[in-house]
Amino acid sequence: MKLHLMQHGEAKPESEDPERPLTVRGEEEVKKVALRAGNLSVVPSKIFHSGKLRAKQTAEIMAKGLKSPPGKVEAVQGLNPNDDVKPWAEKIRKGKEDLMIVGHLPFLEKLASYLLCGNEDSRLVLFRYGAVVCLEQKEDRGWAVRWFLTPEMVIL
Repeated sequence: MKLHLMQHGEAKPESEDPERPLTVRGEEEVKKVALRAGNLSVVPSKIFHSGKLRAKQTAEIMAKGLKSPPGKVEAVQGLNPNDDVKPWAEKIRKGKEDLMIVGHLPFLEKLASYLLCGNEDSRLVLFRYGAVVCLEQKEDRGWAVRWFLTPEMVIL
């Protein structure tokens, strides 16, 4: 099983727009990453997001870039910045299909660290806007980093 964790793209500040949609730069960076991820055969069975506009927009751009069929993008509870990662870690461990989670910090950093070493405060993966880390479940049910993709790494 592969788990793709993605921080939403760059968003407008709350003072400019309380809904915090993606900036033009944020949209462009996510589109680049989505196209490259599609070339890496990223095919999640679902793309979950927090429901916040910036995460929803990022998830939808990713789905389009990955050529996902309709119905793959879904807003779910428990992915907000300060939510507890343990319920999601349990859901992920029980699953068998590849997933993508589009969310926020510090949640994503804590989830990645918890899966990789059992300590959510380790900060083993340093995310940035529009970046994706692919974790792969090993035979012993533990996790390892398969790859990491940032917008700066994509040349189109």
